[in-house]
Amino acid sequence: MTNQSGEFLSFPTKVLVIVWLVLLSSYKANSSTEKEVEALLKWKDSLPNQSILDSWVLSDPVRNNSNSSTTHPTPCKWFGVSCNEEGSVTGINLAYTGLKGTLQQLDFSSFPNLLRLDLKENGLTGIIPATIGMVSSLQYLDLSTNSLNGSLPLSLANLTMVYELDVSRNQITGILDPRLFPDGTSSSRTGLKSLKNLLCQNTQLGGRIPNEIGNLKSLVLLALDENYFHGPIPPSLGNLSELSVFRAPINQLSGKIPENFATLSKLSDLRLFINRLSGIVPSQLGNLSSLTVLHLAENNFTGHMPPEVCKGGKLVNFSAAYNNFTGPIPTSLRNCRSLYRVRLEHNQLTGQLDKDFGVYPNLTYIDLSFNKIRGEISSNWGESKNLTLLKIAGNFLSGKIPDEILSLTRLVELDLSSNKLFGEIPINIGNLSKLSLLGLKDNNLSGFIPLSIGRLSELELLDLSSNNLIGPIPDQIGDCSKVRYLSLSKNDLNGTIPYQVGNLVFLRDLLDLSYNSLSGEIPTQLGKLASLENCNLSHNNLTGSIPDSVTNMVSLTDIDLSHNNLEGPVPDSDIFRSAKPGAFSSNKDLCGDIEGLRPCNKVMAREKGGKNNNKKHKLVIIVVASLASGLLLSFAFVGTLAFILKKKRKHESNEENPLSIWFFNGKIEYDDILEATNNFDDVYCVGSGGSGKVYKVEVPGFDVVLAVKKLSNFQAKDESEKERVKLFSSEVAALTEIKHRNIVKFFGFCSQGIINTFLVYEFIERGNLADILRSDKDARELDWLKRIQVIKGVAHALSYMHNDIVPPIIHRDISSKNILLDSEFEAHVSDFGIARFLNPNSSNWTAVAGTYGYLAPELAYTMAVTEKSDVYSFGVLALEVVMGEHPGEFISSMQNSEFAQRIHYESVLDRRLSPPSSQTMGDKLALVVKVSVSCLSSNPQARPTMRTVVNVLEKAA
Repeated sequence: MTNQSGEFLSFPTKVLVIVWLVLLSSYKANSSTEKEVEALLKWKDSLPNQSILDSWVLSDPVRNNSNSSTTHPTPCKWFGVSCNEEGSVTGINLAYTGLKGTLQQLDFSSFPNLLRLDLKENGLTGIIPATIGMVSSLQYLDLSTNSLNGSLPLSLANLTMVYELDVSRNQITGILDPRLFPDGTSSSRTGLKSLKNLLCQNTQLGGRIPNEIGNLKSLVLLALDENYFHGPIPPSLGNLSELSVFRAPINQLSGKIPENFATLSKLSDLRLFINRLSGIVPSQLGNLSSLTVLHLAENNFTGHMPPEVCKGGKLVNFSAAYNNFTGPIPTSLRNCRSLYRVRLEHNQLTGQLDKDFGVYPNLTYIDLSFNKIRGEISSNWGESKNLTLLKIAGNFLSGKIPDEILSLTRLVELDLSSNKLFGEIPINIGNLSKLSLLGLKDNNLSGFIPLSIGRLSELELLDLSSNNLIGPIPDQIGDCSKVRYLSLSKNDLNGTIPYQVGNLVFLRDLLDLSYNSLSGEIPTQLGKLASLENCNLSHNNLTGSIPDSVTNMVSLTDIDLSHNNLEGPVPDSDIFRSAKPGAFSSNKDLCGDIEGLRPCNKVMAREKGGKNNNKKHKLVIIVVASLASGLLLSFAFVGTLAFILKKKRKHESNEENPLSIWFFNGKIEYDDILEATNNFDDVYCVGSGGSGKVYKVEVPGFDVVLAVKKLSNFQAKDESEKERVKLFSSEVAALTEIKHRNIVKFFGFCSQGIINTFLVYEFIERGNLADILRSDKDARELDWLKRIQVIKGVAHALSYMHNDIVPPIIHRDISSKNILLDSEFEAHVSDFGIARFLNPNSSNWTAVAGTYGYLAPELAYTMAVTEKSDVYSFGVLALEVVMGEHPGEFISSMQNSEFAQRIHYESVLDRRLSPPSSQTMGDKLALVVKVSVSCLSSNPQARPTMRTVVNVLEKAA
């Protein structure tokens, strides 16, 4: 050791220098540690009180050395904190602890030696502070799965040593700024140059994927799942020679897959499903020997799939469904024994099934449906013992169903529908005891339904329709106790309907036995199917009467008993009164108060026939427009209305009636409406429902076309006159208070006594939304912009009812059948027969009412009605408008928050319409889907109000 003159220092001097250096180092270390302690305690004080930080206290000082009384605080024994040998903090790991609060008060500049910061899976909120860029030594940063918001701070570019950055599952917005990454041309901007793993999954990031990511030479994993990235995939990513995983599904990426992706020799996992990518997939992509996962589904790809997609023999997951791929199935798949899951459905693939596929010991799932595949089902499929799903529907398969299929004892779904299969259903089909779905419809299958079908105790969907099956329906079918969808229609089945069908109490979606040769009576046990919505027994040889027990099928929305030999009265209940026209036609001698049937009571028929010219029954339309709102809001309204109806005969002119202000000044009388409809001839009927029929009425001298809703003449023994008046008055009272452009205009009501009453509205030209969506032609005319306007119109109407009327009105029956569209496709909410005023001072309990499929889940266990019930129904309706059909099982999926977050709007759009032609329209639809899903929360309190919904939807204007 020398001094500045180059002379050697004496030994005592050397000792003094060394001691001084040690003391100086110790002082600096102590000073650094004290800053770290102070920073951590300051951050703790800014957070809500939580037990996980209880150890963060100054109660464990450590002596500087054994011969000194000097002490300094240390955080090294605090929970989640790790240190180096000098006592300086090198790691903060509070992952999965439920930590709450923000990062705003954490002084990152106090941690010069921090290498690892792991705060994933917590409840942190607020923004990522810009000061985070001051932790210059940081190598690992994981802030994923919190509730952080704002944009990514540019200061992250200072973290040149970070090899893993994960901000996934936060509400991060903005873009991936190119300045975060090296520019590749200048050393003045280093950026996150050491990154190996970059994860930004399930955030709200958008914009384009920056080209500069291609300068991250060490990048191994790039995960951008479920964001709003658009534009092309940068070709620069093809330069990332170390890249093993590239995931960018559920975005809005467009253009082609860069050709140079085929040179990424280490690429093992490529996921691009649910985007807008197009063109031909690079043919050499399949040559990658390391490829294990390739997901291309739900894009617009054309041409052939990569022929050597499994050249490396490692492919596990492969999906290319919902594209426009043509040509043969990749030849390399035949011997790809590593396959675990394959989805190629909804393309235009050709080839031979028995030649293009082999034996797959690990395969659990394969769907080849709706292509142009030919050939037979090979017996080799029986060797893929782990299969749980096998779907090859909608192709050109021929031949028989091989018995070897029965060895697939793990099979849960088997769908071979819509092919050209012939022969018999394997007699031991019951061996597939785990089946929940068996679809064999639309083939040329013959023979009997196997008795072993009863062993399929897990079966939920059974469809054998449109075949050539003969013989009776086996009694054993009643043992399929979990079935919710059963269709045996369009076969040559005979014998009676087994009473055991009544044991299928979970039948909900459909029971269809139509177009067979079934005989005998309808079993009374069918009345046990209280959850069934659709029942079709038409076009058989059924005899006898309709059993009264079917009135217990309270969930029915559609029933068809036409073209049989039934006779006797049709049971008098809403189920039958609301049936579609013709549902009971072409029978032996059915009667009842049903369109197309003779009345059962001839005296009643005579009374109904002919026009009643007795002028003392001549009543005028009662106008509610000018009635003071306070009067009709009275809880005495029902009694007042009943009194008026009973006393109406005493008042035969406006002058005599003390309530003359209620009378419509157009002088339209009861007999005028009877004359205009020829005594309510069915020729003028435009619809029917549970509470009555609706007629289109044009009264001479009145320039508005009317829709007259004639309330049914309830004959059920348990239906009192008071209840009929109550139902009638409920709709009148509700409509009296409503004046809104998106709610059907109400003119008033007419009555001839209690029994014969009807409501008068303005006629809405296009009819109800349900019928429009059901028609392919009308649905295509209802384009995306019109659909968004329909949804917004309904939202505005409900917001008005919930927020702008005192007390608020709950509709309780929002469904597509109760939304009418005018000539300009403007939505009008209708049918207020079960509407309720919401009394803030009562519990608002009521019997469950509404349309099945739209009812809020809480109504299954509580009768407390709130406006959130309407919000739920609106959510179902809005999705129905976007999807073009009722969302069905999709709703239960949406109540899984994790699945709901992953759903991409394009996957639910009505495929009868072309995809949105612009980014703007796509964003609007995404917003509509997002707000619709928020309305479907199983927790009513978690649903938004309709006013909030309106405010959100205005962004889609």
